[in-house]
Amino acid sequence: MHELQKRKAYVEDILFPFEALAEKTAYLEESIKILDEEEGAVFLQEIQAEITALRTAIEELELRHLLSEELDKNNTIVSIHPGAGGTESQDWAQILLRMYLRWAEKHKFTAQVVDLLPGEEAGVKSATFTVSGPYSYGFLKAEAGVHRLVRISPYDANKRRHTSFAAVIVYPEIEEDINIEIKPDDIKIDTFRASGAGGQHVNKTSSAVRITHMPSGIVISCQNERSQHKNKATALKILKSRLYNLSLSEQKSKMKEIVGDKKGIAWGNQIRSYVLQPYRLVKDHRTFIESGNVDAVLDGDIDKFIRAFLEKRIKNP
Repeated sequence: MHELQKRKAYVEDILFPFEALAEKTAYLEESIKILDEEEGAVFLQEIQAEITALRTAIEELELRHLLSEELDKNNTIVSIHPGAGGTESQDWAQILLRMYLRWAEKHKFTAQVVDLLPGEEAGVKSATFTVSGPYSYGFLKAEAGVHRLVRISPYDANKRRHTSFAAVIVYPEIEEDINIEIKPDDIKIDTFRASGAGGQHVNKTSSAVRITHMPSGIVISCQNERSQHKNKATALKILKSRLYNLSLSEQKSKMKEIVGDKKGIAWGNQIRSYVLQPYRLVKDHRTFIESGNVDAVLDGDIDKFIRAFLEKRIKNP
């Protein structure tokens, strides 16, 4: 029965938005006729805005239809890790974190940073956040891999050009009905004081939680909530997702499909380059899609890259 309910929800998720767009299209077709009437031109700007909104909705629906894999509809867990290079790469990791949080905001997804380890001077040594919303994993799986930045370093007194790398790892959040057994004897739970901003409460109590899964070596930290209980629940949820991915990876190639290729965070392994100097260009090396509007991309405008990646996977599974 549960599988039938999930199938029903999946079909409705496709059918209802399509019917809504069909009704909106019919309404606009009738509305356009008003323009031929006397003083109908006063409605021109309003109708143009509605047509633009309809076009955007159609593009989003088309993109969603590219998401047909079993876990595409799930929420997402994303981890960002800087490569070698200290402050430079840590700052780049923080820029990527902001880019994804802005992307989530634009799509009205709920994003929550659950673990953040700040760098000594700037940036982050690591960051983990969740994105909740329909098909967020289907979209964000396109971002798994190494990202490369080329720019004049703001931390170099001689204003030299630097190249920095950061790895983005993407996991689907696993639903509660998925049976992943975590034995109490297999995990070690440590508590510690949360770092960074958070007020006096965070600084005075050991509310942050670190869970080590000893058989796999996976370590999960969570310090976002003030409640130790809530941090533990979130950390266990992330661990469950990681273990589920491991259970699917009977072969190394299968793991690459789920979380992206974990190659070295260095030259030659990048999926996308963001060049700010000597020219300005963002280029995806898998699809060859480019954008000269680097500022918009770093502000979360990455849909064209995601769409191209998904279309390529459909054509070349």
